Amino acid sequence: MQKDAQMDGAAAGVPAGPIRSGALARLAGVSTDTLRHYERLGVLSAPWRAANGYREYPRQALERVRLVRRALRVGFTLAELARVLQRRDQGGSPCREVRTLAEGKLGRMERELSELTARRDALRGTLEEWEHRLAGRAPGKQARLLDHIHAIVPAGGGGGWRPPRSGFRPKPGVRTRHGVAAPKPTPSS
Repeated sequence: MQKDAQMDGAAAGVPAGPIRSGALARLAGVSTDTLRHYERLGVLSAPWRAANGYREYPRQALERVRLVRRALRVGFTLAELARVLQRRDQGGSPCREVRTLAEGKLGRMERELSELTARRDALRGTLEEWEHRLAGRAPGKQARLLDHIHAIVPAGGGGGWRPPRSGFRPKPGVRTRHGVAAPKPTPSS
């Protein structure tokens, strides 16, 4: 008996019958405005109205909202979800389209991770250089750290990103292919 209650969702706080919009929103962790937005976009069917005017959803709406939230977290858009869920709800099989969309999202994520890693590495190199600059400065003397931020430039003019070589020190006043330029020495340096 306990197992049956868990399976139908009652043990998890899901009402046995229709779910009012406020309860659905609470259970799904969204606002009622989000539910209405999902309805307008077609990812959630419009609820029916009870005799008292309350908006009521079928119990399956909770799983639909949770599905939408999971899909959004991995990068699907609401427009994509509306399209594939509509096809699915009409008995179609959008599975290959869903897989193709997910594959594209993974490729974009991997490129973004690569670029983020390059930015992290450039910042790490910048911090190392700054540490050396600060160690060689008397207290109160400017080190002009912001003038020595390692730039990230496209590798080969496009595509991926590459930080400057670790430990790289350009000659003063020389612009390099990495976009790093050391200032010309001044009398106050």
